[in-house]
Amino acid sequence: MFKIKALCLVFFSLSISAAYADFTNLQSMSDEQLSETTGQALMSLSYIAPTDATNLESKRQGGDKNIGFYKLGLEAELELNANIKKLQLGCGGANGAGNCDIDIDNLSLSGLGNSTSSNTGSAADRAARVGSSAVLTNPFMQFAIKNPNSVSTRELVGINLSSEKAIGLLTFGQENSSTKNGINSLSGYMKVAATTGTALVNGFGTSLVSGEATRRQLIQSDGYNAINGQACCAVFVIPIGFTTTAYNLNLRDKATGSNILKGDLSLLEQEITGKRINSATLKASALVRDIDLSGNIIARALGIINLDKETSGTIKNLNVDVTINEDLGYFHKASLNGTPASLSLQGQDIQWSGNKSTSAKGWWLEFSNPIDIGKIDPVDRVDIPKATLNEVMNQVSDYLQNKPVQCGVLALESCLAGSTIPLKEVDLKGASSPSMTLSNLQLAKQDFTPNCYGSLKFC
Repeated sequence: MFKIKALCLVFFSLSISAAYADFTNLQSMSDEQLSETTGQALMSLSYIAPTDATNLESKRQGGDKNIGFYKLGLEAELELNANIKKLQLGCGGANGAGNCDIDIDNLSLSGLGNSTSSNTGSAADRAARVGSSAVLTNPFMQFAIKNPNSVSTRELVGINLSSEKAIGLLTFGQENSSTKNGINSLSGYMKVAATTGTALVNGFGTSLVSGEATRRQLIQSDGYNAINGQACCAVFVIPIGFTTTAYNLNLRDKATGSNILKGDLSLLEQEITGKRINSATLKASALVRDIDLSGNIIARALGIINLDKETSGTIKNLNVDVTINEDLGYFHKASLNGTPASLSLQGQDIQWSGNKSTSAKGWWLEFSNPIDIGKIDPVDRVDIPKATLNEVMNQVSDYLQNKPVQCGVLALESCLAGSTIPLKEVDLKGASSPSMTLSNLQLAKQDFTPNCYGSLKFC
């Protein structure tokens, strides 16, 4: 209750201060002058009855049909630059000892500063951020009143602090690093805007890039699936089947020869929501750029002929379904480019008018519009899981069963007696996508400028 009163006092103090500036120079006007005058009130008050069509709580499945909403708004722009060392709301009580609805370390709200072009700790970037302010357009307080038409049973069941629009930069934690920091617990709703990124993926074998370290080859005996295929077809009436008993393969980036592959990540717009959550599961897809496959294979053809040959080819259009399990401590900034923000406290679940989520009992923070988290470029290289590579090998086998290796005019000489088995291009377009799970990635584009002068990370 004390926190609600404190928030109300802050809001009304701002309102009175803004109004006082206008009241000190008031001039009397005649009735004729007043009738010819139009204007806009500094304060506004509106009401949504339980039966109104715009009452989202009454229309919500399982919602309370006896709640009305009073809204007290300030028709102005409020500029704000603030640092909060420790924001904890809804701790203890029904949540249990040590548990908070919202627990964020080192929260900063400012203007955008140089964030669109630079996010360093330089003096220029620091000065630009510290010297800027977030702009809250038409801030307001909203009250949820149960049984609003009954004096004897009327009850305040929630309060919501928000604005019609917000422009600024919100950051969490001291820095973007491999150690999570900032958001410890969150009850609320946010929508992550669609974005892209580039993942660096560890390949296999030697690199053709000068100075790049050699990696272990992809070796079948390490537990990878055999490659089954067919060779065709000039001399033989039917294709020759072969199955690898061993292989030692290099998987390199086709364009550069590097044994570090690149995957183009694509993440669709999606929601992050929940009560006292500390992690989020994001779904993405990755298209691995053309992979140059080369090395030695040992195979058995026709069930009786042993082959020991070099092979080469290109794997194209390898699509991977990616699940990213990300601790919220790796999210460090959100650009509020017109995104309405809402902080509410309610004694029961409530769908506030204008919000997109149902605010759960307790404290709830909502960002209604999608938040741009920047490109999701993992800083560290990732390994392709063995299960994923085995699915790839199965897909290569399926491809070579349906489209046999072409041995040329002298099939026997080229494939059985020759020195190589040419795979050429293995195009996996349309094949089922193997899956891969990534966890707690440091996101390169979540770097931010501290909202402080000098060298402090937080002040």
